[in-house]
Amino acid sequence: MAQSPSPRPLSPHLSVYKLPLTALTSISHRATGVINSVALVLIVWTLAGAAGPADSFGFIGALVQSWFGKLMMFGFTLTLYYHLCNGIRHLIWDAGYGFELETAAKSAKISIIAAVVLSVITWMVAL
Repeated sequence: MAQSPSPRPLSPHLSVYKLPLTALTSISHRATGVINSVALVLIVWTLAGAAGPADSFGFIGALVQSWFGKLMMFGFTLTLYYHLCNGIRHLIWDAGYGFELETAAKSAKISIIAAVVLSVITWMVAL
């Protein structure tokens, strides 16, 4: 038996509606702010371990030097640069510029590309 369609209108749902890039970058900006806050706590923990006795830094030093630690540090670098670039974009918006749809989409792409390029350059210099 076939179901009759519901008389109620369907609301856009994330499984049906694709968020625009500007919305995704806005959500990502907030998420990277939270990630950076957590990562800064871990960095302070690492610095505190480095300032303490040698055995207290042993575990943290081994973790940071491992492939997983380096991957985490690269991710942290990427989130820092993304949050910075997108924050500059938000400051430009606060000044009243860049609200046109095409300009907003271009600035979203630029902030993503700039974050990736700056992260890669930072790690190329660091290694």
